[in-house]
Amino acid sequence: MENQNLDELAAHIKRDREVLLNQWRKQVRLLPSAEHLDTPTLNDHVPTLLDELAHALRSHSEKQIPEALREGSPPAHGLQRVHDGFDIGEVVAEYNILRGCIHDLADNNNLNLQGKAFHIFNRVFDGAIGLAVQTYSTQQALEIQQRREEYLAFVAHDLRTPLNAISLSASVLTLILKEQSDSPQTRRMLNAMHRNIQQLEALVRKILEENANLQAEIGLKLQRREFDLWSLVESLIHDLHPVAGTASTQLINQVPEDLVAYADANLLKRVFQNLIANAIKYTPHGEIIIGAKFSNEGDVECWVEDNGGGIPEEILDKVFDKGETDLQSDGGMGLGLAIVKTFIEAHGGKVTVESKVKVGTTFRFSLPKS
Repeated sequence: MENQNLDELAAHIKRDREVLLNQWRKQVRLLPSAEHLDTPTLNDHVPTLLDELAHALRSHSEKQIPEALREGSPPAHGLQRVHDGFDIGEVVAEYNILRGCIHDLADNNNLNLQGKAFHIFNRVFDGAIGLAVQTYSTQQALEIQQRREEYLAFVAHDLRTPLNAISLSASVLTLILKEQSDSPQTRRMLNAMHRNIQQLEALVRKILEENANLQAEIGLKLQRREFDLWSLVESLIHDLHPVAGTASTQLINQVPEDLVAYADANLLKRVFQNLIANAIKYTPHGEIIIGAKFSNEGDVECWVEDNGGGIPEEILDKVFDKGETDLQSDGGMGLGLAIVKTFIEAHGGKVTVESKVKVGTTFRFSLPKS
């Protein structure tokens, strides 16, 4: 009698699969993360799971269930639900909703799920839930770790510009003090300062080297507000003046003084910092213009323009890729422009580049209106 119930339930699951799926989708769409998913994405592996369940019920055996599930759809489903934005409770809930729908199917057809039938049925679902949750948790942990590591690499790269400015200022200060005073105490202080700068530079290089091959995309939480863009650019020019001055490069702020931007000011500062520092590096003698204006649509359009060496056409379409090697540095990891692209796209904007060798380069990016 138990085997007959198993066979009949398997037959009903196969025959009424679309009805089951419709009932299941109707309830699962009440979950916050499932509300806006289209039907194929929501279904994912569930139709296959119903086939696996029917097969397990017809086999009348529990021995092959763990192996079948391990090689079947639940692990892939757990991985997909990470990308769909489900939390772990929602992953468990959608399985239990399907379990309830099949129980209703059995009751409607006067099938008694007790004894062996009940045990096999629940073993399949418990196994599927366990495998899906395990895969989900592992993938989520990996993505969190990758995001943290990549963010650390981005921060380390951003530290390079102020460190370079400090190092250059220290060198100038050393020359001035040596002319004015050559006391042992002065020499000790200057040596200590240079040693600490070198240690910081070594730490930054180590972080960049260890994180050079990261592939995950950084998750950013923006803190947008209105602020004067001219003031932000002017403060950056002041901070970068020692670097630009050493390269005999002029920094020109052409942002209108009354232009108010709506963005994450800290991230935008890092965008400009990377673009200006990059321009200084390739414009040892010349000028760099930082500008902005409102577009006809109300977006803010910004640019950093230089008359430096330019970028060869063959690599122009790769400059925003992570890991692209710096043309003028054997150890450069090319993270600066990847940071720019990541931060601007996080705002919903777009960044582009125009360049001609021995003429100059212009980077442009947009900030959508509030």
